[in-house]
Amino acid sequence: MTTAVGEPGDPEADQPPARDDHAFLGHPRGLATLSGLEVWERFSFLGMQAILVLYFADTVANGGLGMDPGTAASVSAAYGTMVYLVSVAGGWLADRILGSYRAVLWGGILIACGHYAMAVPTAAMTWAGLGLISAGTGLLKPNVASMVGKLYRTDDERRDAGFALYYMAINIGAFAGPLVTGWLGEHEGWHWGFSAAAIGMTAGLIQYVVGRRHLAGRKHSAEFALAPDAMRAAVWKIAGGFLAVAALATLLAGLGWLTMGRFVDLLTLIAVIAPVVYFAVMFRSSQVSAEERGRLRPYVVLFLASVAFNFILFQAYSTMMLLASTNARTEILGFHFPVGWYASALGAFEVALAPVVAALWVRMGRRQPHVSNKIAIGVVLGGLSFLLMVIPTSGHGGDTYQMAAWWIVGSYLLLGLGDVLLQTSGMSATTKLAPKAYSSQTMALWFLSLALANGIQAQVVKLYGEVSNPVYFGVNGSIAVVVGLAVMALAPWLRRTMHPVH
Repeated sequence: MTTAVGEPGDPEADQPPARDDHAFLGHPRGLATLSGLEVWERFSFLGMQAILVLYFADTVANGGLGMDPGTAASVSAAYGTMVYLVSVAGGWLADRILGSYRAVLWGGILIACGHYAMAVPTAAMTWAGLGLISAGTGLLKPNVASMVGKLYRTDDERRDAGFALYYMAINIGAFAGPLVTGWLGEHEGWHWGFSAAAIGMTAGLIQYVVGRRHLAGRKHSAEFALAPDAMRAAVWKIAGGFLAVAALATLLAGLGWLTMGRFVDLLTLIAVIAPVVYFAVMFRSSQVSAEERGRLRPYVVLFLASVAFNFILFQAYSTMMLLASTNARTEILGFHFPVGWYASALGAFEVALAPVVAALWVRMGRRQPHVSNKIAIGVVLGGLSFLLMVIPTSGHGGDTYQMAAWWIVGSYLLLGLGDVLLQTSGMSATTKLAPKAYSSQTMALWFLSLALANGIQAQVVKLYGEVSNPVYFGVNGSIAVVVGLAVMALAPWLRRTMHPVH
């Protein structure tokens, strides 16, 4: 790698030292810095999310918000929708105004402020905190993943393995976060759990700034910066638009029109429209070459596969948590644990499986499965994780049964392996297939698939508790399996059209 060393303010300081290229387990040293940031960001985000639906559904007397289970799951999914919708703006701001380094830095600051707000035990501060976290995650998530991609050449065979290691680090945070927040939430109060998430994000910010010299693309200026006059106009329009939307929302809420249910429905509608518009803009853009446009077509298939899988994955933190809280034992081999710890099982499996998958891809080299097949297998495993839950939820006369903890754990094992296969391959393929003029924004497009998955989930989870559990988990799991098999059937066409991705 080229060497141009300096601080982020130096326009030439866009590449780490050459000695960094194999300094971290055979990978660029910058991978450790970005992975460290994500450890703490996932610690805070998923630590909070593991208890969020439980907090929503808990009684007011116990410090919760007193929602019914279906509403609690729907609102939790709507929050996830908002998080990933904002990632589109985060990608654009990085490309045109802030640059990746500053976008990630400011995103982390907003996330930390949001968690500190949620630590205050009032409903108003909870909603304010969720808004700040949504804005911050939208800045951080698409851009930190793009920064990982910049550490490797497009044809570097370490690339998929690097993303697998990155994802393993993410899931160290996903494992540790619910352990801390789950215990604090159930033993000391939900807002104590939110406080732990705030401290975790602060730690992540500190190590990100300290390790910035190891990052590629760390200069302050945006890669495709707007002209100064256009940039000033854009900033004013963004600020004015934000204030106008906030004022309109406040007015409509005051008039009783903008209810929580309508807000959830509105987010779902936006989550459906946004990716359609975004794909249309990129396909028609004069900045996208014919060759790049050809690689976007197979990406649409991968996008839909991601939606199917993440629709299942995100319910690990909503319907699965609600099921565990009412119908699963919180005891393994005589050891009792908080319900929130079930979420840690998913992170634990991904921590254990990610290095195995990374080593396997390195060992296989060019003999490894095509990226589309990796994603397809991940979707099938996600569907099977739900189909497994049909067994322990069937054949009961009422809703008072208690299943063994191993059923939930087994479901998370299948889901964790599917997640490692799909997310690492999907993020890696996105950075390869991205048109150059939309580098950070195309990463945001991958997160729009997560927004759409959450948006669909926000509607479907309303059926949780209204239909029987075997029907709920059986139908949703079967749909995911069918989608995965369809992607496998399209593998020959995908291999032809996704060059240079193999």
